[in-house]
Amino acid sequence: MGASMSTPPAPTVRAEAMASPPQGCPMHQEAQPIKVSPPPECPMHQTQPVKVSPAVSPPPECPMHRAEAGPAHQDRAYEFVECPMKAAVGMNDIDPSNMMPPPNQMPAPDQPFDLSVSREESTIPRHGTGKHWVYPSEQMFWNAMLRKGWRWRDDDLGAKDMSNIINIHNRNNEQAWKEILKWEALHAGECPCGPALKRFGGKAKEYSPRARIRHWMGYELPFDRHDWIVDRCGKEVRYVIDYYDGEIDKDTYQFSILDVRPAFDSLDAVWDRMKVAWWRWTS
Repeated sequence: MGASMSTPPAPTVRAEAMASPPQGCPMHQEAQPIKVSPPPECPMHQTQPVKVSPAVSPPPECPMHRAEAGPAHQDRAYEFVECPMKAAVGMNDIDPSNMMPPPNQMPAPDQPFDLSVSREESTIPRHGTGKHWVYPSEQMFWNAMLRKGWRWRDDDLGAKDMSNIINIHNRNNEQAWKEILKWEALHAGECPCGPALKRFGGKAKEYSPRARIRHWMGYELPFDRHDWIVDRCGKEVRYVIDYYDGEIDKDTYQFSILDVRPAFDSLDAVWDRMKVAWWRWTS
């Protein structure tokens, strides 16, 4: 009988449940991406200027980009208004293309006496310039008469006569503009800035229908006629001016009797002429 050895019972392994951390611990939180911000000096932190779209400008070939064409002698007229002597003989008066002064201010060949080159500024606005029209000098007027075929003779004009002619010419134009302003007053509401003279031309031998009718009735024909194109805030209006001989006023140099009226180019002009005729008839 041997002694039997008893095998000790295997120990029972009891798995202890591991304690779970509370829900508020970091491992239960969803991982958030780390946001890395660039340094403040980086471009995205700089204030971007607001880009304003430039106003659409009309093409350069449009009419508003072009200066109104006018007599060439008007372009430099103010040089002879501000300082006639400097303008006549100074270097500013030399044309770089031929190193000569303007032809219309040069004494004509065989001219018997000196004439003034100074010019007077008118009260007539010149369209599109912000300035006024400038009257010709005595020398310019003399040269213009020569171009038209006139020739001086011993019993003709003297230096004083040319001065008087210029004064009469300038006063006639001032009077004509005043008469035009009377007509334009009928349209002051549609053109508050006032009219401006755009261009003009002489038609001495093209008598107007009104002048011809007056001549048939026994009146004399005008010695000159001008057509003036006036800008009425964007609208062109043609005025006819007939010049008749009159008695000269030695104080004001008023000489001519002017017949100024809008041409029958539009219904507005016809209506204006009818209204004024009625007012004159009933006044």
